[in-house]
Order: sequence, then structure tokens, then C-alpha cells
Amino acid sequence: MDSTATDRFDTSRFEASRNRLASLAYRLLGSATDAEDAVQDAFLHWQSADRQQIKVPEAWLTKVVTNLCLDRLRSAQARRERAAGVWLPEPLLAGDPMLGPADTFEQRESVSLAMLTLMERLSPLERAVYLLREAFSYSHTEIAEILDVTESASQQHLHRARHRITATRRRGAEVDPASARAIVEEFLAAATSGRMERLVALLTDDAIAIADSNGAGLAKTLLRYDTPERVAAIARAGFKPTPAKRRLAGGPPAIHYALVNRTPALLFLLGDQVTGTVTFDVTDGKIATVRGIAAPARLVRLTGTWRRHGPNFPLITQW
Repeated sequence: MDSTATDRFDTSRFEASRNRLASLAYRLLGSATDAEDAVQDAFLHWQSADRQQIKVPEAWLTKVVTNLCLDRLRSAQARRERAAGVWLPEPLLAGDPMLGPADTFEQRESVSLAMLTLMERLSPLERAVYLLREAFSYSHTEIAEILDVTESASQQHLHRARHRITATRRRGAEVDPASARAIVEEFLAAATSGRMERLVALLTDDAIAIADSNGAGLAKTLLRYDTPERVAAIARAGFKPTPAKRRLAGGPPAIHYALVNRTPALLFLLGDQVTGTVTFDVTDGKIATVRGIAAPARLVRLTGTWRRHGPNFPLITQW
């Protein structure tokens, strides 16, 4: 095989792993943009490597991507962006290959916005071990090789990660998709009509809402509301349409139901442009967490996926 044919063959081997690598990088970083950059950097490493000496390309590429992501997590810039109160994961629409495998509960949970947010409580190594083990089913022997640690250290990192996540997660049974949609649609109807009592009834006793400062960017402090009454009040204020809000939005957006990071969500669209998404964590028939994301940089990939796969009948044609 000549050098050109070899390069084409090796490139095709990398491309066969691209979606899996991007899915891992996204879970580690919580950012599709950063995940794409990490995978592209891994491709450059692949091109410059002595590929004839790489016995198991999948394992080699996994190690490179994981360590590139760890370098990013440890950087000063990442620490500033992820400081408490100023960071939300980048949302992804159902159908995006970056969401990766969904065969097990652990795989589905690992890409939820709730879990990606919880990952911020872990050290970079704990996060990597947890995801490689829980979401990608690597053995501790394989994880030790990927991270250049001992098997014992891998087991200890996993134990600490599980303990920290278990202490703070809101765990319940997986929600039936039809039931989750019905709850979100009822929430939307109550919010747009201003029915405060019904809104409170749809929320858990410890419900919270988080929003990204009306899309002002990553450097702004997140808005947070910590009681069902406050969550209901901000939902009523935010969802009830007025002429002033329509002018601020640039027109009357349509509101669609969708799955974002495999959880129920509402999308606000002007034409085919997603201008905001609100996601809902549903537990035992009630809403536990509401997350609003409107920062334009966080919605670029979601908008692209929507244009390819998402259009459906809106719940509200013109809000």
C-alpha cells in the first residue's frame, strides 16, 4: 500500500472512532465546542504518530482524547469559566451523535445536564475514571493504562466519585417519556396563563431554577431560584407573553417540545434559529429542576441539529 493509500486508510480508521471520541470528550468537558477541539487535536496527534507501532488504535485514541480533555479541565481558563455560579453545560438536541451510547441507565444519565453539572464537583481524574467506567465500561486495568495510574488508584478515584455524586444527586426512577411530556406541557400552559397555584403544585418541595443571565455570556453570574414559590414566580414572569417581551426577543417565537440531553425541554425558535431552551428534571411526577439557557454561543450546535432533524409541530405557534 503506497503512502497516500495508507493515509486514507488511517484517516478512515480515525473517522470510525470520531463520534465515540467526541461523546467521551463532551461528557468530560460539558462543552460541544471544546469536545470538537479536543477530537481535532487528537486527529493531529494521530497524523503525526508512528501509526504502524499502534497496536490498538481505539485504545490509543481514547488515551489521547482523555488526556487532552484533562489538560483543558486543569487549565486556568477552564477553572475561571467553571467557577461556582457561572457555568452551565452546553445543551445537545436528541439525534446529536455527540450524545453517544444510550444502552444503559448509566450511559443515559451520564449525558444529562444534571449529571454534567454534578461532574463539576469531581476532580479531573475522578471525572475521567467515573465516565470511563460507568459510561464506557472500561475495566480498571484499561483505565489505569489510559490515565497512567495504578489499578488501585483507579478504584479509589471511582469510589470517591461515586460517593460525591451519590451525596448530591436527585435520583429517582427513569421517567416515562409520555408522562414527562405531559408534565412539561402542563407547566407551559400554567406559566403562560399565569396560574401560580398550579405551577407550585407541579414542582417538588425542593425545586430550583437556574438560568444563564439572559444569554449575557459565560462571565456573568447564573441566576438561581431556590423555592417552589420563587421558581413558579419566575416561570410565570418569564413565560407569560407580553408585547415588550416579543420586541425584546426580536419577534413572537414558536415554542416546541424536544428532548435535550435526553431530558424533556422547551425550545424557543425564531424561524429556524433556537434562541433559548428550558430543560426540566422530572422526579416522581413533579419538576425538580428548571434550567434556562439562552447564551447564543451555547446554542449554535443545538440549532444546527434542529435544522437537520428537529422540526415538529409547535406547542405554541406564536408566543
